[in-house]
Amino acid sequence: MTDDLAAPSSTTPLVETTITADLVRGALEIEATDRGLLPHRLPAWARARADAQLLTAEACPAGVRLAFRTRATVVEVDLRRTTMRFRGMPPRPDGRVDLVVGGVAAGSLSTSGGTTVTVDLATGATETADGPAATLRFAGLSGRDQDVELWLPHQARTELVALRADAPVAPLPSGDRPMWVHHGSSISQGSNAGGPTGTWPALAAAAGGVDLVNLGFSGSMMLDPFVARVMRDLPADLLSLEIGINLVNGDVMRRRVLAPAVHGFLDTLRDGHPTTPLLVVGPVLCPIHEDTPGPGAPDFSDGTVRFRATGDPADVVDGPTGRLSLRAIRRELARVVAERADDPHLHLVDGLALYGEADAAEHPLPDRLHPDAAGHRLIGERFAAHAFSVPTAWSRAGPWGDRRRSVGGR
Repeated sequence: MTDDLAAPSSTTPLVETTITADLVRGALEIEATDRGLLPHRLPAWARARADAQLLTAEACPAGVRLAFRTRATVVEVDLRRTTMRFRGMPPRPDGRVDLVVGGVAAGSLSTSGGTTVTVDLATGATETADGPAATLRFAGLSGRDQDVELWLPHQARTELVALRADAPVAPLPSGDRPMWVHHGSSISQGSNAGGPTGTWPALAAAAGGVDLVNLGFSGSMMLDPFVARVMRDLPADLLSLEIGINLVNGDVMRRRVLAPAVHGFLDTLRDGHPTTPLLVVGPVLCPIHEDTPGPGAPDFSDGTVRFRATGDPADVVDGPTGRLSLRAIRRELARVVAERADDPHLHLVDGLALYGEADAAEHPLPDRLHPDAAGHRLIGERFAAHAFSVPTAWSRAGPWGDRRRSVGGR
């Protein structure tokens, strides 16, 4: 099945290019499967320590893109996706592949086919149906030397099957832009974003002129020590952590262990990046969890997927056994960063400054948990203005400030 972006502009036969690791950005490992190449956002040793939720999330290629230089007028990519549906519920929108040429959005095509897993929420039973790979055809490119990126769907496991073009394809030079490594929740992975380049980290990276490694994992920003080790060992010019919502809606810890867990994660990062600018991003506004702890639960009562908080606000108390709300987490994060005042490259970003009460009034969370496409744009623009503006106190610290200025960032 083929989806044409534009009519072919050339009769030159398309030649298949072997997909190699140097053509893929944003992935930490590529696994050869019996159907193609599966980009992973965690290496195998870390996946061996992960639970099923994290394994599902990391196999969704948020921030992963094919990146190459070519004079092609036509590029085709074959993909095999895996999607999940809930019986009786409307299907989620099809994932999309976004085309970016020379840093500018140039088109977007929907995926189709592949494997569909249907879940019966009443019984827990699942059914799996296999379909064909999808061929997405991007035509009408200039035919001049151009840098091309194909951003993969951010919310569906996607295997790369083949890449074809009507001109040779070469990897983009590596190390030409500063590297930003970000870890967060489904909000960072991109739930409810308009497409893979519409997630807030992708928008911020584009505004800042940086390369992105997006370690946003749906339901899985749990301060896992093995994720800290992964980030410690990656090259990075900027590190950031979006902390809070999963700790609350997963109801995974009490007040006593939050601060030590954050300290431990930061200590591990500093083992590999002692002076790299490091941003601790507090939770954006989520009214259902501002004062009410988790666990969170899906609510299908109106025929759509929404979320609700099931905890008791009376349990959010000072002391070691107090449960966590978002307000409590913001206070604890501020205390942790203050306790590390000897680290001049560590900075706290108030999540409410990225998306707060006034924003929720204008752009309410459609499922009560995740920002919509407009919300992602707001968060991305505001994060970029904070993180990549020059001068700021921390952007001048270490190598980041000098490299940032050298690539003409804002």
